Amino acid sequence: MAQTIISVSREFGSGGHLMAEKIAKEHGLKFYDRRILDDIANEHNIEVEILEKFDEKPRNKFLTRRVGSYSNSMEEIVADLQFDYIRKKADSGESFVIVGRCAETVLKDHNGLISIFVVGDESCKLARVKEVYQLNDTEAMAKMRRHDRFRKKYHNRHSDFRWGDSRNYDLCINSSKLGIEKTAATLENYINARIQLHKA
Repeated sequence: MAQTIISVSREFGSGGHLMAEKIAKEHGLKFYDRRILDDIANEHNIEVEILEKFDEKPRNKFLTRRVGSYSNSMEEIVADLQFDYIRKKADSGESFVIVGRCAETVLKDHNGLISIFVVGDESCKLARVKEVYQLNDTEAMAKMRRHDRFRKKYHNRHSDFRWGDSRNYDLCINSSKLGIEKTAATLENYINARIQLHKA
């Protein structure tokens, strides 16, 4: 079977993470998200809570510096550890679904990569965040904007294109138009077509 790697990037509240899990389950693929930090922590004998604190966060450019390949920024060290982790998985020939981690950039040279970006209407995302996290309108909006701001800065730091720029993903989709279940089914159809094409 040809290698298939599905990277899912998403706006906060769009349901992209949930859809990625559904896709992984449907195809019987390994699923990677922030929980890869558990493996990295065990491998490097680091407390996972330390890694989680700096996960997918932009570096503080006023307090850190990079010289060649060395950086004293914990945010960048954690990012590099995750990039190395997913490169090893991909280079081993494993097929998997991964959420975030700039995977569409880190693994761009792998022929089996399918990159997806999920967006959503603000009102739909807000309603979902309120329900999932039991927040009021103000709290939910602040959480949405904070997470997307971090994701954008993180991605733009480690990628050669802008976060959410549709020209650099295989497929961008608005989950608010069909809802999470039907959007996931639409993504399944696209992924299946790509897999069949890759086999040909």
